[in-house]
Amino acid sequence: MLARVCRPAHHRPVPLIADPWFYALAIPAFLLNGISKGSFASGAGNLSVPVMAMVIPAPQAVGIALPVLCVMDVAGLRAWWGRWSTREMRAILPAGLLGIVIGTLTFGLFSARGISLMLGILTLGFLARALWQRASGRVPPPAAPNRLKAWFFGTASGFTSTLAHTGGPPLAMYLYPLKLDRQTLAATTTVVFGVVNYAKILPFWGLGLLDWTNILTSLVLMPVAPIGVHLGIALQKRISDRSFYNFVYVLLGITGAKLVWDGLG
Repeated sequence: MLARVCRPAHHRPVPLIADPWFYALAIPAFLLNGISKGSFASGAGNLSVPVMAMVIPAPQAVGIALPVLCVMDVAGLRAWWGRWSTREMRAILPAGLLGIVIGTLTFGLFSARGISLMLGILTLGFLARALWQRASGRVPPPAAPNRLKAWFFGTASGFTSTLAHTGGPPLAMYLYPLKLDRQTLAATTTVVFGVVNYAKILPFWGLGLLDWTNILTSLVLMPVAPIGVHLGIALQKRISDRSFYNFVYVLLGITGAKLVWDGLG
């Protein structure tokens, strides 16, 4: 009779998220995020983590998203290489790295509910600002570059990006008033978040956000990243930003309200 072999603990299979509802939400959310990287609609990038956080804890959603975003950044950089604003990156990038340090040091101060609430408020705040701008119909003249504002909003972007990958709204508050041309804006945003996301890998590992369950789940979702970016590049001339934003705003409203409800529950 053969002896029964017991596998050592480190040979046991590592679980990954198997909930079909998670993937039903995460895959389209990352597709929209990739389309954002392709410069079809930069606001769509705020969807991935809030949507995942509807079915899993917000900190876990943050950890799963980072490797996928890093792959997405590579595809985005290839699409927009050399078209960024060097002037703005010199001011924003150091501030963004400072924001990562602050976010890493304060990450443990926020509970899962606290992060959900913060994420929901940021999502709804971004949505309210975008809708107010559309309703007002105002077209102010381009703002002048301001190093102090760049540092403030860059630091805020790095901080919120570390906590919940929601660095887009603070950065948009600085860059959008400058009225850079679309390609320059897309390239600058892509480079900034590419550097910020890769700079977050070591802090996230130290915070325990990149455990094997999260990494394996990220690997399952990674093929979606370049698909979304290339879709964004292909669609930007075929569908108006207004039509796409209408769809994104509805999703932002639903996910933001759900996250605020969970955070207050």
